Amino acid sequence: MSTALIIVDIQKDYFPNGKMELSNPEGAAANAAKVLDWFRKNQKENIFHVQHVASDPAMGFFLPDTEGAEIHEAVQPLEHESIIIKHFANSFLQTDLESQLKEKGITKLVVVGMMTHMCIDATVRAAVDLGYETTLIEDACATRELSYQDKVVSAEQVHYAFVGALQGMYAEVTSTEAFLKQKAAIL
Repeated sequence: MSTALIIVDIQKDYFPNGKMELSNPEGAAANAAKVLDWFRKNQKENIFHVQHVASDPAMGFFLPDTEGAEIHEAVQPLEHESIIIKHFANSFLQTDLESQLKEKGITKLVVVGMMTHMCIDATVRAAVDLGYETTLIEDACATRELSYQDKVVSAEQVHYAFVGALQGMYAEVTSTEAFLKQKAAIL
């Protein structure tokens, strides 16, 4: 099969009591786990976990050798699954993700993870720029509230603004349930 699952930054610092708590990371991680389970049963050689490790301590989270930088247990990699370490929002930037995908003949990507407005956005856009047909499972992603000057944007609005911007030109955007129904119909 020429489709791979890319799980981006589902790491402990994004969960309650972490250093960068998101809105509903548990729900997103549970949906990502469902998609991961489908891939493990159907395309187990094509699973890539992306783990952000901060190269600058000023980032304040995902610091090297901390519990917060660890991949969350909901999507814990199995021994044979690839782990890509990144230091930037874009999962392709200065990593071997693209070379590993090319080596396996991957042409289509399914993306889940965190944060919608940062690493998911950057990764999906880069994937398309590199020629990959991309599907984004939007309810398997999470983000947080943002602010600019005196304007506050809720996490839900941030999420849907970025998902809406990616829909169409950059990705097929779907839900976990719709993705799993579609895959079940094919098999």
